[in-house]
Amino acid sequence: MKKLVIVESPAKSKTIEKYLGHDYKVVSSKGHIRDLATSGKFGLGVDIDNDFTPNYVPIKGKSKDINALKKDVKNSSYVYLATDPDREGEAISWHLKDTLDIKDNYSRVVFNEITKDVVLDAIQNPRKIDENLVKSQETRRILDRIIGFRLSKLMQSKTGGKSAGRVQSVALKLIVDREREIEKFIPEEYWTISADFNDFEANLEKYHGKKIEIKSKVEVDEILAKLSNAFKIDSVENNETEHKAKPVFKTSTLQRMAANKINFAPSKTMRVAQKLYEGIDIGNETVGLITYMRTDSERVSNSFVAETYEYIKKNYGAEYIGRVKSGKKDKNMQDAHEGIRPTSINRTPQSVKKYLTSDEYKLYNLIYIRALSSLMANAKLLLTTVLLENNGYLFRASGSVLKFDGYLKIYHEYEDQKDTILPDFASYKSNTVIAKEIKSEQHFTKPAPRYTESSLIKEMENLGIGRPSTYATILSTIKERGYVNLEDKKLFPTTIGIETTDKLQEFFSDIVNVEYTSSMETDLDKIAEQKADNIKVLKDFYNKFEPCVEEAFDKMEKKEAEKTGDQCPECGNDLVYRNGKYGRFIACSNYPTCKYIQKEREQKEIMDCPNCEGKIIEKKTRKGKTFYGCSNYPTCKVALWYKPTGEKCPNCASLLMQKKDKIVCSSCDYEKEN
Repeated sequence: MKKLVIVESPAKSKTIEKYLGHDYKVVSSKGHIRDLATSGKFGLGVDIDNDFTPNYVPIKGKSKDINALKKDVKNSSYVYLATDPDREGEAISWHLKDTLDIKDNYSRVVFNEITKDVVLDAIQNPRKIDENLVKSQETRRILDRIIGFRLSKLMQSKTGGKSAGRVQSVALKLIVDREREIEKFIPEEYWTISADFNDFEANLEKYHGKKIEIKSKVEVDEILAKLSNAFKIDSVENNETEHKAKPVFKTSTLQRMAANKINFAPSKTMRVAQKLYEGIDIGNETVGLITYMRTDSERVSNSFVAETYEYIKKNYGAEYIGRVKSGKKDKNMQDAHEGIRPTSINRTPQSVKKYLTSDEYKLYNLIYIRALSSLMANAKLLLTTVLLENNGYLFRASGSVLKFDGYLKIYHEYEDQKDTILPDFASYKSNTVIAKEIKSEQHFTKPAPRYTESSLIKEMENLGIGRPSTYATILSTIKERGYVNLEDKKLFPTTIGIETTDKLQEFFSDIVNVEYTSSMETDLDKIAEQKADNIKVLKDFYNKFEPCVEEAFDKMEKKEAEKTGDQCPECGNDLVYRNGKYGRFIACSNYPTCKYIQKEREQKEIMDCPNCEGKIIEKKTRKGKTFYGCSNYPTCKVALWYKPTGEKCPNCASLLMQKKDKIVCSSCDYEKEN
């Protein structure tokens, strides 16, 4: 009997099976095989009153896969659970063990890269499932289910919003808060004064040793009146400094850099990185080109360091070898993973380019260059600072010259470094320099910029909310739900996004905020480290959260849905427009008592309304008869029994309609043959 290895993805299973040989069979679970049910109290799939006991059921459509896996387990001598090396992967292994009824003849194996040596080493160094990591992931799943289900139901019934979530709603709040800061911002005038010399420029900074701020044209004119074109050289300083090489990528920095430099949305970055990680056929072998891409670590293995140092020495010289970046441990860093790097520095982007798609090459090149440069020497620069005095006013000119390029030798395409060369003031015969022109410029202060996808990820990471694996999903969700629009790479909150945020803050300000969400991440980390009890964490949260939900259902003012002007054919109540998973649709206003939904997903627009800014659309009466009316009913009461042509009557200027084979006026007796 063969030994069985279960991984998450089919692509990965094919790669690994080639490494392990004929004694092993490698199969895929295709991700999670089961999840919380949608039964029980509030449809949570969690027994709140019995220590939050979860009720797991197979994911829809997974029964066939589960049965196949059970058969594989039964026909195997030993099972290796080789799902991804993070908490989610640990939980999937636990679910596989429980669902497939795997006993003690199993091991958990993890690897951060899919290369032959690493996979074989993992098989030789197995362990058991880490129950604490599983508890942490399960607690997170239960929290997200409770918050997601309860708040989404609330929002759908009160605001027309589609969903809310533990981290999603906080991310949306950051965007809404920033928009309001921008709206309230009052620009303040300020001025700058600079002296233009033939080959450099100096800016006014101080007056008699104190920093100067110029607020008006009057102040500018007063200063200019005191200045001459002759400036005395007060001091010249030359200092050598270094630009430090950046560490390898972690998930957040990869998503941000990919967004800024190669214009990839975070979701696209993760999708392409997944393919690079799982394995690429490069002719003579199939191999994972990068390490695991969901990580908040910047550590690199000793073997990679040694290999890369040798590569740097051979290709650039020993003087280009740098130091290993230890990196700082983030407050919520989970697990001792590696950063994101190529699995071999010898697989250069150019050498594998012909095996990659354009997108795969762009991302691999970015990851490769970052990792290689991280182990190269720092760049060295000579900074020159000159202070020029003029009647008590001090002007500063700065320049920099790259003396040793170091890591910038290969990283320059992603990080600009331009020389700003100042004159050799030591060679000046006089201690005075003459300005060609002294000029002033008016400015106005600007508010903090709107978030981009890149800057929002950075902010979420800095604030300790979310996890590397969730950033891309959160951004995709708030865009898909219509809470934000992405315009010119900037995130703008929509009306429904602002309204949803405001309603949540009205009743959940103590829960839907940065501090509480960050502290919850800390609690989840403590559960993983066996420093906190998962049941207590859930009870403390629920006892605070549920009373707020009950109050909100009772007291939150319900937004009135937009009426269509038609009545429900089943109960006679008004039909209204609602927003759903597949866009706008029409349903009964008496939901959930009446669950009528009009089959047509979209209203057929005929023309612009002649009386208002609405549209003439095709409608139905209670008895199903077609007519045409304004979408702004009841404000606008334009209604026609026959389809309007868009033309106006030559006699009375009313709309013309198509009546069988004739064109007739909707008001007078005018008609013409079609």
